[in-house]
This record gives sequence, structure tokens and C-alpha cells, in this order.
Amino acid sequence: MDTRRLVLFVIFSMSILMLWDAWQRQQAPVAVAQQVETTPTHTDTLSQALAQGDAAMAGDFKLQMAQRIRVTTDLYQAEIESTGGDLRKLELLKHRAADNEKSNFILMDDAAKPMTYVAQSGLLGTDLPTHNAVFTSAATSYQLQDGQDALEVRLSWANNGVTVDKIYTFHRNKYAIDVNYEIHNNSAASISPTVYYQIVHDNESNQGSALMPTFTGGSYYTEITKFKKLSFSDMEKEPLKLSSKDGWVGLLQHYFVSAWIPKEGLDREFYTEKLNEHMYRIGTKSALNSIAPGASLTIPARFFSGPQIKHDLIATAPGLEYTVDYGMLTIVAAPLFWVLSKIHTLVNNWGVAIILLTLLIKAAFYPLSAKSYRSMAQMRELAPRLEALKQKFGDDRQKMQMAMMDIYRTEKINPMSGCLPILIQIPVFISLYWMLLGSVELRHAPFIGWIQDLSAVDPYYILPIIMGLSMIIQTKLNPKPTDPIQAKVMTWMPVVFSVFFFFFPAGLVLYWVVNNIISIWQQWYVNKTIHAAALLKKSGGKH
Repeated sequence: MDTRRLVLFVIFSMSILMLWDAWQRQQAPVAVAQQVETTPTHTDTLSQALAQGDAAMAGDFKLQMAQRIRVTTDLYQAEIESTGGDLRKLELLKHRAADNEKSNFILMDDAAKPMTYVAQSGLLGTDLPTHNAVFTSAATSYQLQDGQDALEVRLSWANNGVTVDKIYTFHRNKYAIDVNYEIHNNSAASISPTVYYQIVHDNESNQGSALMPTFTGGSYYTEITKFKKLSFSDMEKEPLKLSSKDGWVGLLQHYFVSAWIPKEGLDREFYTEKLNEHMYRIGTKSALNSIAPGASLTIPARFFSGPQIKHDLIATAPGLEYTVDYGMLTIVAAPLFWVLSKIHTLVNNWGVAIILLTLLIKAAFYPLSAKSYRSMAQMRELAPRLEALKQKFGDDRQKMQMAMMDIYRTEKINPMSGCLPILIQIPVFISLYWMLLGSVELRHAPFIGWIQDLSAVDPYYILPIIMGLSMIIQTKLNPKPTDPIQAKVMTWMPVVFSVFFFFFPAGLVLYWVVNNIISIWQQWYVNKTIHAAALLKKSGGKH
């Protein structure tokens, strides 16, 4: 395999690996947990209790509605439904909508179309409120005031001597919301509550595109299983039943995550369920201590819902940072993003940070890359002699190959010497692809002039066109293939790949453009050096 074929092989291999990794993200099977499974009796009881008010039977799932409570903070415009105290709508005030930068991004909503995505919680047991019970509140509108660090929204419910307060506490500059239950047993009998937290989502919205595949589905984490993802098809084929002493359950989509984090140290049971053709839920439930007559119990929990910003995720719960998923090469991609973020703190521009990171990577790999460039430069010098061999031997490929090997031995050239350096760099290239694709920090991040969103396509396609031109220049710098089919492929390849880059985010294209420009300069420099050495050799060492 000569270097030209290797370059072609590498490009197509990277494309296949990216598609394969994306397919694995979508189709990864449910992991078999190494913990005790939830007993069928408990699971059946939970499902029956939750289904009673959901109208989930016979595909007739419908969320119940009574009154809306609107909450405004520095980060959220939220809507809490008095039925169940559900969090039904969540608008992120610091993130713009994907299709309209003048509107805020709607992360959660209970509209049937285009999306159903809500957070629910409740209590199971005699005279206790599930997510179908109706709560009351002192007001229907709450707002975090200037100078106020926290905003409390208290919902109340009472029945047969048992009172329950469900308390949301929103914090300034935090996407983690406290959700506490205060249970007061003023009845004549003990009560044994079970608390549950769940997320309901449809299987149609937030699915990404064919060219830019992203994962939308469930996820969970425990210290034993570590981070796992569950597609909606997984939930249907093999519902999750898992017991743990720690961990959380959540819902992932591109750039954003929501997760229920129960009280630390509380035994919990994770579950998933298909509600109808398009609706699914993932949740966790925990049996609480019995509450005697006249006694009370407070159960804290947290609900994280927001962008996948690593320091926020790490500060909220163990393992939540793994929701920033870079695929099978996370071990490479995570340090690359760390370096990228450090550069950004210095230059305060993600586009400039990408350029500087590309320069650092090219500098780090130059000793390896130089071997590939030298190999291609040497092959370029041999191109006239190889073409002469082709004319001399015609279709006798065996004699031609033997003559080529003689030339390689005479000139001390190893056509394979450029292979290993390129292959070593493939994991870095793929890691950069997934890192730039998955970083919410690039979403609506401006670069320069016409590029105001590095996560979106170049609106005028200037970068993809430059990308195509750079590939054409690279092709001219490389030795011309003697095989006519290879020559045609190498001629059309820049055009074909430029078309793909028309649909890629500007941040990814920027990386490739800078990478190609540096490669062109490096290849030109090595070509010039090798050519000068060849001329010197021909002249017998005379200047």
C-alpha cells in the first residue's frame, strides 16, 4: 500500500469509524447490572399505582392538568403543574433555540407535539399523593429577585390527617433544583411511604440528523455499573429493573441532560417503562421509614436540568459528568477538551481556541507527520521514473512491481514508512470530531464575522469551500498516482468531501481547514527540501 492509497484508506476508515461509533451510541444494548434486581412484586405494584391516573392503558396516555405555577429565575422560565407538582415546562434563558436565535431554548414541555418531556415525582402508599394528586400553592407566579440567592416554591396537599409539602428550591446560577418532600402524619395510624422520581419523554423529538447522529434516551449511573445509556428501544425490549444504594437516573439529548438524584445513602430501585407507542419513562423509587402518628419525615432530592457543562455536572452528582459522552475515545477526547477550555480562558473565543488547539496538536505530531511528508515527497520525486516503468512494462504488473522495488532499494525509500505516523493520529482526529460535536460550549458561540454559531453550519459555506480548495492543493502537492482509477478518485475526492462538510458544524470545519492549511505548509516545506536534496545529488554534490 503506497502513501496515496493509505491517505484514501485513512479518510474512508475515519468516516466508517465515526458512523460505527454513532451506530453503537444508538444501538448499544442494555448492560446487565451486577446488582440485585427489583422484585417483580414491587415493580408490578409501582406500575399499577402509576398507571391508574395516567390513562396509560390501551395507548391512551395523557397528562392531567389543573393549574400552572410560573417560576422565573436567572436561568429558567419554568412552569409547575399543580397536578402532581410536575415540572412541565423549562425554558433556558441563557440558551437560544436551535432554529431561532431570538427565542429561548425549550428543554422541557408537555405539549403533545412536537415534544413531551416532563419531570414527575410522588409518594406511594395509603393516603399519599402520587403525580396525579392535585396540590395547592400560595401563589401562581414566583420570581427570583435581585440579591436573592434562592427561591422557594411550596406546594401543599392534605388528606385524612396526612399533609405533604412538595418544595422546589431554585438557586441562582445553578441548574440543580432541590425537590424536597415534608410528610406530616397527623392521622391515627402509621404510614409507610415510597417516594419515586421519574422523567417522561417521547421517542420522536430531539433525535438529531443522519449526517450528525446524536443520542436521545435514558441513562443511569451507580458506583457498580458506572454510566450506562438506554435507548427507547432498549426500554421496550428489556425494561430496566435494578437495585442500588447510590446513583441517579436521567434523560440525555444533544448538549443537555436532566437527572433525578435521590438522597444520598437511600436504597433505590431503577425502572423504565413503555407507556404507549411513543411515550416512555425512566425513574427511581425508594421505600422510606415508617412514619408514626404525630411524626414527620423530610426527604430531600435534587433535579438537574440544563446544559452539559462539565464543572456544573461534577459539582452536582458523582458520574453526572459522563453524560458529556465522547464515545469510545473519551480517554483521548476529555483531555483535549480540557486543553481547549484552558485556551479559551486565555483568548475568550472558542473559534480562536480551536485554531490554537489545532496548532498545538500539529506541533506535537510533527515529528511523526514529517516521516509521512518525507515519504510522499520522495515518491513525488520518483513519479517520472515510475511513469516511465509503466510505459516500459505496460500491463505486465509483476515486472513493473519488481522494477519499482529495485528503485526503492536503490534510493533507500520505504513506501510504508509514512503509514504508521498517520495511523497513530487517527484516534486523535476522531476524538476531536466527537469532542467538538458534543461540546455545548460551542453552541451559539461566535467566532468571527459571518460565523456567529460554531455548532451550526457556515451560513455562507465559506469554510467548506476553503476546505475543498485546501484538499485540492494537498492533492497537487502529493505524488500523482500512476493508476488512472486512483488518479480520478483523488481528483474527485476533495469535491465529494467538501459536500459533506457543507452539513458539518462550523467548529468542526474550522478545525479541518486549519489542519489542512498547516499540513499544506508542512508538505510544501518538506517537498522543497527533498527536491533540493535530489537536485544536489544529481549534480554530484556541486552547488
